[in-house]
Amino acid sequence: MFTGLIEGRGAIERRRTVGGAAVLSIRPPWPVAELSVGESVAVGGVCLTVTALEDTIFLADVSAETLSRTTLGRLRPGAAVNLERALRLGDRLGGHLVSGHVDGVGRVARRREEGTSIRFRFTLPVEVGRYVVAKGSIAVDGVSLTVNAVGADHAEVNVIPHTARVTTLLELKVGDEINIEGDLVAKYVERLLGFGPGRGGMKSKLDQETLARLGYI
Repeated sequence: MFTGLIEGRGAIERRRTVGGAAVLSIRPPWPVAELSVGESVAVGGVCLTVTALEDTIFLADVSAETLSRTTLGRLRPGAAVNLERALRLGDRLGGHLVSGHVDGVGRVARRREEGTSIRFRFTLPVEVGRYVVAKGSIAVDGVSLTVNAVGADHAEVNVIPHTARVTTLLELKVGDEINIEGDLVAKYVERLLGFGPGRGGMKSKLDQETLARLGYI
């Protein structure tokens, strides 16, 4: 589990294809000795397991499924990535609950300066938009952001100067793809109420109109 508060920018050093999967060599901004084989690190918002440690890099396997459902399949050596180590019990939850299981790939539709911030509009896959609500939280390339506005196929956020500086969001331009993770709680609510792709859960007296008013569908 992660918080969406990025610890630093790393870089893809090498990429090795193994069948339909890949092995990424990633240089973190902290000493590699602080990591352990088997722990989880969110790379661009994708939860990966550390499989080996070298002098200044760690290795992580990326399955064919992950490559097909995230932007990791398009990354090449030299690409910058947002990195966050897993949340420890007792840590402050300054962002929101982020699983590192990306729901889909969105795209930058609009970017404009708004005061000292940058306002982005992202297009969202339809299956992801149901988990995004105004003033709720969304993870974009692993970064926890507050949703300012939301439509059927898009969401808008403001990125403050600090967040822009310490993440890869500053370099985003119109047309770029991003990893999107919607609200974790909304997914469980949907399944428990028996609606959506997770249909088959508990029955509820709440109808779809009520759920829509609550912002869950």
